[in-house]
Amino acid sequence: MTVEGRAHISAESSSMAALPLCVDLDGTLAKSDTLADSLCVLARTHPADLLRLPGWLLDGKARLKREVSARATLDAAHLPYNEALIVYLREQSASGRKLYLSTGADRQLADRVAGHLRLFDEVFSSGGVTNLTGAKKLSLLEERFGRGGFAYVGNSRKDLPLLTESGGAMLANPSVGLEASLKRRNVVVQHVFQDRAPAVQSIWRALRVHQWAKNVLIFLPLVLAHALGMGALLQSALAFLSFSLVASSTYIVNDLLDIASDRVHPTKRRRPFAAGDLSVLAGFGLAILLFSAGGLISIPMAPRFTSWLLIYCVVTLAYSLYFKRVVIVDVIILSALYTLRILAGAAAARVPISDWMAGFSIFFFFSLALVKRFSELENLRARGVAPSNGRGYLVHDMEQLRAFGTGSAFASIVVFTLYINNPEVRNLYHHPQRLWLLTPLLIWWMSRVWLRASRGQMHEDPVIFALTDRASLLAGVAIFLIALSASI
Repeated sequence: MTVEGRAHISAESSSMAALPLCVDLDGTLAKSDTLADSLCVLARTHPADLLRLPGWLLDGKARLKREVSARATLDAAHLPYNEALIVYLREQSASGRKLYLSTGADRQLADRVAGHLRLFDEVFSSGGVTNLTGAKKLSLLEERFGRGGFAYVGNSRKDLPLLTESGGAMLANPSVGLEASLKRRNVVVQHVFQDRAPAVQSIWRALRVHQWAKNVLIFLPLVLAHALGMGALLQSALAFLSFSLVASSTYIVNDLLDIASDRVHPTKRRRPFAAGDLSVLAGFGLAILLFSAGGLISIPMAPRFTSWLLIYCVVTLAYSLYFKRVVIVDVIILSALYTLRILAGAAAARVPISDWMAGFSIFFFFSLALVKRFSELENLRARGVAPSNGRGYLVHDMEQLRAFGTGSAFASIVVFTLYINNPEVRNLYHHPQRLWLLTPLLIWWMSRVWLRASRGQMHEDPVIFALTDRASLLAGVAIFLIALSASI
């Protein structure tokens, strides 16, 4: 993303430029709310402590911030900083201007941020007793610098009294209506530092619509049972939409829980929540909205489908909170989530699921889940970085994971060949012998996936690889045409 800082006034007067510059942290210097970020980290690392939040809050918000900050440490080096503002602050510091970090965040975090940036002459922050926001922050700054004796950079309505009373108001990613409120008070804004992707674009990315491709598995039982009536197709389409909306809500929750680890990842740090383009509060609101919409769509459908949908949510949440850090169990759960989609599709269309299909999917998707972990380790090895995401895998495990994955891949193909020889196939296909043509295609594709993974040429998400790899797409078309020719 291109970072731009746009000036509302082309030049500052020398008197304003000489004022000490006080900079807010949450939403201003950093694009995210550090307390919300810390609560996400706390939920992932110490979920039981969430029950203690009401007690801490009864003692005041400053106490809450102190306790949360002590248990959930944010890495100051990887916070999503407003780069346009950082550039400006470096210029001001180089010119000799005094800079002060003035934040309601707890002292421990504020000191880490100041230590990392090395821009500020002093830090004003909450200290476990006083929550340094709004009027309390204004009182402290006026006591230190005099009324109007400081310039201030803020972003939200909480900063309105400080911006109004400051000798120079500046904004960073201002909230809706803040600029209008300042204009009504005849406050001249010197600079606005914008560094945030458009909201609609960020929401779209947070939904991970490309991952909905996994939910095409919902149609598989219907297709394999050759029960393509309009009623069943409509039920499967509604099931696809319901499952996709609920899946997107679980992706958002997962991204929120992983917000700290995503920020140290070379590509995941660009995700909307890790990058500070969407707030944590907006994320939870969006997740609730998507889950509710998906749940409402499922109500008139078969009760068994709704049951599978709820099981998917429970398993996904358990995976995000704990099991993704348990070696081997994590990939078993990932593969099971694929099979669960097939079971949900069978329930929605009210068709039986073949035991052969279940067996094939277990081995096939276990192999793809291992590809994901193997590729992550291969990318770390190529960069010379040790695993630090808490997953429990070591670079030395790669050879064993490759053995597990390739063995599981070919086990799925063996199951498929046994299925072709099953008498049931003759009742479903007019030319079942043509299905044998699928075998070399499956062998080729699975071998190619693992070969590319071993060469470090595989995307960490096999779904994205399959959707963007031309050879994979051509193989998919060929498989469809062969299956069609066997049916007619």
